[in-house]
Parts: sequence; structure tokens; C-alpha cells
Amino acid sequence: MAPPSSRRAGFSKKAQFSLFTGYLLAGAAALLGAGLLALSLWQPAAFAPLRGLASDVVTPAGTGTAMVRQGSQGIFAGLIGYFNAGSQNAELRRENEIARIRLAEAEAVKAENLRLKGLLALREAESKPVATARLVGSTATSGRRHAYLGAGSMNGVKPGMPVLSERGVIGRVLETGRFSSRVLLLTDGESVLPVRRAKDNVIAFAEGRGDGLLRIRLVNLGVNPLKVGDMMVTSGAGGYYRPGIAVAIIAKITPDGGIARLVAEPAATNFVSVLPVHVAEAVTELEAPAAAPSPKPSASPSSEASSGGAAAEE
Repeated sequence: MAPPSSRRAGFSKKAQFSLFTGYLLAGAAALLGAGLLALSLWQPAAFAPLRGLASDVVTPAGTGTAMVRQGSQGIFAGLIGYFNAGSQNAELRRENEIARIRLAEAEAVKAENLRLKGLLALREAESKPVATARLVGSTATSGRRHAYLGAGSMNGVKPGMPVLSERGVIGRVLETGRFSSRVLLLTDGESVLPVRRAKDNVIAFAEGRGDGLLRIRLVNLGVNPLKVGDMMVTSGAGGYYRPGIAVAIIAKITPDGGIARLVAEPAATNFVSVLPVHVAEAVTELEAPAAAPSPKPSASPSSEASSGGAAAEE
């Protein structure tokens, strides 16, 4: 039997040198890393050029990533804004309409104050609502324009009381039950309301046409001063409504006035307020101070003498 060979299976000088070289390179790398670490701790600014070079290399990739991220955020923001634009625009239009109504009412109050300036002891007490209730229905197909209110005589509502929404005049109470009322809307053919232009003293009557619009008929015929977009407010004449409440906006000019659309649409109104019938309350005029009683005329010397003489004769 032949003796076993002293050589190992798979022995190779090349593999041995490769392994030794790997160990050597690993040791050299460890020493280099330790030296660089020590240098960075000792002189931190020594690696500033290398850090700047690395930053320059990475910056284009970072810029591209930032642009992609910003673009994606803009896309998402645009999609969200697109879906929210409808509701936001509707809310802004509603706020704009209410602001225009309040501005017109303020102009009406200003004009009213100018008319009342110089008059003494005239005051209008602000009315508190008698009741606040929901409009529960209305006539849609009939030629008459009525609405039904969820408050009646048990709530203090009486015929003739004006009915207002947050925008302006709706109508006035026509009939009352115990727990409900029937309201004559401004657009009814039997409704006539004294109005005036908010910014001045152009007087007219607002008549219902039965089709959702109002016919504005001027009192003083001649040159028609109305313009499209003019706000008409209550004049306070005839009672029922206090002056300066928004009624309608002129939409079309006619020879004797115009055609106006309602400021307060009953179909778009949920809750309304019922106010007491307006009666202008005048402050009692200051009474003039009572005249001091005139002193009794003193007897003249001649009368005293005559009376003295008479006494002497007696």
C-alpha cells in the first residue's frame, strides 16, 4: 500500500497569495480609516473640499427629487382644490349676495337719516321678532303665491304681520291657525308693497306678477331714473313693514318702472322671522316750560287814594 501524500487536496499557491493579499488590503483599509477618523477629529475642516465635492455630485439628484416631490404635491393640491372649488364658489357667491343686501340696506338707512335730519323728536323702536319658524310649504303651480308657516296664533302670530328672512322681505301673514299660518308672498298677484330705491328717494310700488318676479311701478311718471341692478327697499309707507328692508333688485327696465327679482327667494328659505306690524313711534315733544303765573296787578296810587278816602268817609 502506497504511503499517503503529504500534499493537501486543492492546494494552490495562487489562492494562498490571494487570501494573504485580501488580509493585507483589509488591514491597510482599517489603518487608513483609523487615520482619516483621527484626522477628522483633529482637523474637521480638512475634509471640507471632499464634502463639497460629494455635495456637488449629489445635488442634481436631490434637485430632481425635490422637483418631483413638489410637482406631486401641486398635483394633489390642484385635485383637492378642483373638487372643493364648487362648494367654495357657492359659499363665496352667497356671502357676496348677503354683503350686497346689507350694503343696500345701509344705504337705505343713510338716506332715511338724511330725510329725517332736522326733524325733532322722531324715533323708531326696533321690533323684536314675535316668532321664528320654518316655511313648511308653498304653492308652486297655482296662480296665487302663498306659503305656509309653522307658527300660529298660539305663538303670537296675527294677520298682517310681516315675514322676513335673513335676506329680506318674504311677505306678510294672511291667515292664522292655532299652530300654522298662511303667508301672502310678495310675488302674489294681490300683493302691493310701497318701495323706494335704496340710494335715494325714488318712490314706487312693487306688485306681484304671480311668476316669481315683481313689477316696479313708479309713482312719479316721466323720465325713468331706475337702472338695472338698483336695490329696492321698503319705504315704510302704509304700515306693515319698517323702512329700509331689502325687497328686490331691478333686472329689466320698463317705461313705467322695471321688472325686479326677489332678494329673498321663498324656495331657498328655511327659517323666517315674524315681526309685529310696524308703527312709527314718535317721541313726545318736549313740553315748553309752564309759563309762570303773571303777578296780580298792583293797585294804582289813585285807586289806593280813593279807597283810603272812602274809608275815611265811612
